[in-house]
Amino acid sequence: RVVFMAIGFETTAPSTAMTVLRAAAEGLRNFSIFCNHVTIVPAIKAILDSPDLRLDGFIGPGHVSTVIGCRPYEFIARDYGKPVVTAGFEPLDILQSIYMLMLQLSRGESIVENQYSRVVPWDGNPVALKAIGETMELRPYFEWRGLGFISHSALKVREKYAAFDAELLFSVPGVRVADPTACQCGEVLKGVLKPWECKVFGTACTPETPIGTCMVSPEGACAAYYNYGRLTRTRVKEASRS
Repeated sequence: RVVFMAIGFETTAPSTAMTVLRAAAEGLRNFSIFCNHVTIVPAIKAILDSPDLRLDGFIGPGHVSTVIGCRPYEFIARDYGKPVVTAGFEPLDILQSIYMLMLQLSRGESIVENQYSRVVPWDGNPVALKAIGETMELRPYFEWRGLGFISHSALKVREKYAAFDAELLFSVPGVRVADPTACQCGEVLKGVLKPWECKVFGTACTPETPIGTCMVSPEGACAAYYNYGRLTRTRVKEASRS
């Protein structure tokens, strides 16, 4: 029997959903998925609701936004007064997005802008969203590394497609894995700490031996600082000694 470990944000959920639909159409009986897809908006809201939040704005995730669009981020600007700019991945995309955020902040504005409009439609990809909605539904809650339990922040297989739900077929128990005590990814995500201010950054925690989620992925803040931010980190350390 084949079990597919389905992970990732809305970016990867459509391919999982399409696979389930195809498996159902072909009547497969030896295939299932262990659905651990997560959703971006509840995670952002959990960060925004943190009492020690120190973020001034958000660069919206390009890949996720190709699926869900920019409209789901409107609550960030409307309810929390934080500007959002959905960005592409090229260096110039990032620079332009930061510039657009700085313009909003300098003007006292908080709106959602789409820098990555060449790829991201405002209302997302309807085909992808339909496939996700057909095969998956929100879990009541899900545990995140560094952020704890967040309501309605992950997806599970709908009952209609229970024949492809490995969690049910194999009675997979809920297993909790505690965050390493030295890990401070939650503080990094909320802007309380810079990555290099974490007590294990660059020593016990590196891309080769990651402890926290911010270092595991090459897209994580800690991994980016480790690979590209050494000059800034050195200057700050030197300033703190003087």
